[in-house]
Amino acid sequence: MSDRGLVSQLTSSDIFTRTQSPTTIYCGVDPTAKSLHLGNLVTLMGLLHFGIRGHQVIALVGGATGSIGDPSGRKSERIPLTRDVLEENIKGIDRQIHRFFEHGAKYASRYGYDVSAIKKPKVLNNYSWFSNMSALDFLGDVGRHARVNTMLAKESVKTRLESTQGISFTEFSYQLLQAYDFFHLYQQHDCRIQLGGSDQWGNITAGIDLINRKRADDSKDKLENKAFGITIPLLLTSAGEKFGKSAGNAVWLDEKMTSYFDFYQFFLKSTDQDVAKYLSMFSLLQKNQISELMQEHAKNPDKRLAQEALAMEATELVHGVDGLRKAQTATKVLFGGSLGSVTGREIVEAFQEDTTRMVTVERNKVVNAGLDAIATLAKATRSKSEAQKLIKSGGIYLNNVRVTDPRKKIGEADLLDGLVCVIRSGKSSYHLVHVV
Repeated sequence: MSDRGLVSQLTSSDIFTRTQSPTTIYCGVDPTAKSLHLGNLVTLMGLLHFGIRGHQVIALVGGATGSIGDPSGRKSERIPLTRDVLEENIKGIDRQIHRFFEHGAKYASRYGYDVSAIKKPKVLNNYSWFSNMSALDFLGDVGRHARVNTMLAKESVKTRLESTQGISFTEFSYQLLQAYDFFHLYQQHDCRIQLGGSDQWGNITAGIDLINRKRADDSKDKLENKAFGITIPLLLTSAGEKFGKSAGNAVWLDEKMTSYFDFYQFFLKSTDQDVAKYLSMFSLLQKNQISELMQEHAKNPDKRLAQEALAMEATELVHGVDGLRKAQTATKVLFGGSLGSVTGREIVEAFQEDTTRMVTVERNKVVNAGLDAIATLAKATRSKSEAQKLIKSGGIYLNNVRVTDPRKKIGEADLLDGLVCVIRSGKSSYHLVHVV
């Protein structure tokens, strides 16, 4: 992981010895959205690296902590989510985590990892242990071991205390909730390592401190009983900006929120400065393979060989082989080339979740209708008159072929395999009409 740029800080170098034998490691995520995003993928990759090497991994969904909000890395307090919204988010993230590890295991097998040795990941929800704990129980069991001066010294707290808004007691107490998560998993699941983004260092060390205080016997000093923490660098753009929902540039792992095509394209558009780093972080390519690929890429950067390899590896990892195929089909469709190499069914499948680009319309409303009307229906243009103007100026394409007749009507022959047609307005605005 260190060679891949996936390690920022370690609480102790003893972790290298401890991980020579199987152990349990966890990483938590709060359900603040329906989907995880690229920033979360970095820590999921950390778990995957442990999982494919025989360790038990736990992905913890913060059903309880998500209602509080982590102040780490934030300038203002989070807007509280209702229980209904939290539950909806939890369901989506739970499914997504299971799917990631299923795809990850298949992806790892391609690189020679023994899938039979991979232990089934555990996906837990901390609401299951916090929901029955009263405030008095929490203060007596956890608060008693907390030291306010230590809590105040945490970077996430210091930063907010220096701001004009300050920090609420609710967010101030967040580190204790996460600390108890680690203690609970330590006791109930033999978890010895917590992994998180570099902004989680204070919360991770709070957990280790709580474990050490509550286990006041000599056995805690034995290597097999020690608790450890690992942080992974936050994913930043080449301009130094953080990726994520709060930053407003999230690339979601849910194909309904970021389509297969857009996910693939994000990596395909990586800069030459970022591509080697991303290959290390988001693939299982070995160091020498990445080095050879970058050498080949350097001979002719315009071919973007490294970016194409990255897009293929990352998309297969997250969305599986089928998702990669759909992304590549969508790429053929949306880059203006001949559609002869793809079938109508493949196109429909590739864009099935992409409701921003594809609309489904009854056949009798499409066949024999004017292209201007269908372009408007597909939201390629705002009105029929705008569509007609674009057609006259050569700015409308049907199935990637320019149309110049404003009276053009859609016929059965215009539907690829009788299922779909592709309308393009201008250079890069693509819209698909699925006919049923």
